[in-house]
Amino acid sequence: MMYCPFCGFNLHAETAFCSSCGKNITFLKDAARPGTSEGSEATTDDDLILNYFTEGHSYEIIMDLMATKHNVSLSLSTLKRRLQDAGLARRTNYSPIATVQAAISEELKGSGQLLGYRAMWQTLRQKYSLVVRRDDVMRLIGELDASGIEKRSRRRFVRRAYHSMGANDVWHVDGYDKLKPFGVAISGCIDGFSRKIMWLKCGKSNNDPGGIAKNYMQCVAEFGIIPMRLRTDCGTENGLMASLHCTLRSEHTDEFAGTKSHMYGTSTSNQRIESWWSYFRKQRSQFWMDLFSDLRERHLFNGSYQHRSLLRFCFLGVLQNELDEYKQLWNTHTIRPCRQSQCPSGKPEAMYNVPHRFNGRNCGYPVSTQTLSQYDSLMPAPETPSGEDEEQNRFEELQRQSGLTSPLHWESAVENYISLKNLADI
Repeated sequence: MMYCPFCGFNLHAETAFCSSCGKNITFLKDAARPGTSEGSEATTDDDLILNYFTEGHSYEIIMDLMATKHNVSLSLSTLKRRLQDAGLARRTNYSPIATVQAAISEELKGSGQLLGYRAMWQTLRQKYSLVVRRDDVMRLIGELDASGIEKRSRRRFVRRAYHSMGANDVWHVDGYDKLKPFGVAISGCIDGFSRKIMWLKCGKSNNDPGGIAKNYMQCVAEFGIIPMRLRTDCGTENGLMASLHCTLRSEHTDEFAGTKSHMYGTSTSNQRIESWWSYFRKQRSQFWMDLFSDLRERHLFNGSYQHRSLLRFCFLGVLQNELDEYKQLWNTHTIRPCRQSQCPSGKPEAMYNVPHRFNGRNCGYPVSTQTLSQYDSLMPAPETPSGEDEEQNRFEELQRQSGLTSPLHWESAVENYISLKNLADI
């Protein structure tokens, strides 16, 4: 027999709360059965019956379990008598509402906040051994967790909301590979708070650590500031940039200083830049993918090294001008409000430069040009594939001999590509 140490009430079953005064009595569980420890199996018939009854089994199932698993034969009248002697009943002697409310509040502090009233009712019966009406549980949850009921009633998957403290809190860096089959790779960076594009560069590769680090250093030199944190995927091309950023941040004393200032993660979790690439494809890159695919279907491009070098020679300047134009347009357009985001709405340029008007602050750290020049002198030169310089020099010489001018738009770039392809006999 077990008694509540607070009010002296006779407890017929092991519970987490006293059914009389509502006090938490979980500390009595270990002392309830001498010679047993927490997690040990029940040994007596009454203990087995108590466990099965608490789990919510019917009388017939309890008798069958006792006979099958424990070789104990019980009649229905015997089972009911033993339950009555233990003071156990499903529809009488209901637990005090204050006790039920305390148990629900305890569950709502953790993963129990995801439970509906039916699942919570089962939890109260099985975990806390409380006797309670399901309607009472529904009413109490409505009082204690109204917002949770509203979310569950929508029957929608609840996504985590992106949160940023302000401009330069997190820069998200990633590469765009949709044009790589044609010899053009793109690297981009976006500020998580304002959604301002910090850089958008195209070149022969976005897998070169020296090239990615150069983009980072040029951007930092342009704005004179480094972000609080930098987020990238786990690609090896981001290693040098991450090292530079952590070194520059090692001089500070905030909680994200040093190595904590860079975050590696999967591409899907780097959501700011990954979601922006979808806008980029819809509004810009799909045109270039279709254009280059048309050249391939016309047998003017076969994917070889020479064809990729020639296409890059003819289109790289035009494509970079396109990227610069789109970057400017994006940074000055208006972003509409979104329920799934806790970040503000407005023009990225304004949100980045005056974050205090959008409930944010500038989280970046200024960096001197002297410090940048010191690290810039230690950076390795970007890698150049073998034969790349020779191919480019050859195409420049052919362009000069044929009198072709550098293209300013995609039509002239296509004409130059076809002409130089015939001249180079590739």
